[in-house]
Amino acid sequence: MSERKLARVEQILAIEPIEGADAIERAQIGGWWCVVAKKDEFKAGDLVAYFEIDAILPADNPLFAFMEPRHYRVRTIRLRGQVSQGLVMPLKAFDEKRKFELGDDLTEAIGVTKFEPYIPACLSGVVKGNFPGFLRKTDEERVQNICETLERYAGTECYVTEKVDGTSATFALFEGEFCVCSRNLELKESEGNLYWQMARKLDIEAKLKRFYDEFGRQLCIQGEIIGQGVQSNKYKLDTNRLLVFSIFDIDKQEYLDCNEFFYVCGFLGLETVPVVEGDTFKLNHTAEELVAMADGQSLVNPAVMREGLVFRATVNKPVRGLSRFSFKAVSNKFLLKFEE
Repeated sequence: MSERKLARVEQILAIEPIEGADAIERAQIGGWWCVVAKKDEFKAGDLVAYFEIDAILPADNPLFAFMEPRHYRVRTIRLRGQVSQGLVMPLKAFDEKRKFELGDDLTEAIGVTKFEPYIPACLSGVVKGNFPGFLRKTDEERVQNICETLERYAGTECYVTEKVDGTSATFALFEGEFCVCSRNLELKESEGNLYWQMARKLDIEAKLKRFYDEFGRQLCIQGEIIGQGVQSNKYKLDTNRLLVFSIFDIDKQEYLDCNEFFYVCGFLGLETVPVVEGDTFKLNHTAEELVAMADGQSLVNPAVMREGLVFRATVNKPVRGLSRFSFKAVSNKFLLKFEE
């Protein structure tokens, strides 16, 4: 998976007025809508610098001085009743002579970094090494970034699961060695480390070895750990739980299809993320419609708002160099409530 382009050249698809606002308007970038502060500064078709939510802008660049009150972080906000997701700026502000092209990655050149929430010591653990190259990291693309792909895959049967807000964990058995990883790093077993505690609690190493002995397949389990000490325990749980969302076949270098995924989770005795729609959900929706679907209450705890939904093809279809078609739709209500 390629690195996320937090800052890039995009094209404005539409400019629309905001009811009751004379000085500002909204601009459409892919599936995103952003409030722009100067009316008539942009028009449909313009190439612009677009900064995604979760982008941290360089504090030493005077162009971003206006973001100081927001600690230079691009978040989902609401202005005059309009949800704004991202920051749009003219390209000439960064280089008046350069010929920019649609899709150019500006992240490194401008010095943009990704916001990372504070990780307690029990989650960060003792680093063993980088994330193993024979595995895949767990980030899903946001639906607003794949509008053209949605059209191309219209009619695809998907299954829909809840996107839970915890910490991503990966457990794998490869060439007889058991490894435990956070989102970006492999971790040594150490006292009090939540990832390893979960591995031991659920006996994941023994289960993967048993599966290999019976079927000759090396698997990687990926899921979200939720509960006490994780993301402020939004689900108000008394204990920690691992909710599995993917299983990766290391030898084939591909994810398991829907039916096999649920079968293997059952065989291993592992809990999956909650299923919101079964494996015959037909994808015939716009990005805006799918984001609206993401609103709702969690199936983990119905008293809590859910973070969003994850859509995956029932049968794997390669797209953008990945071994399956999948994406996430995050609830705007969730993002606004938790200021994300």
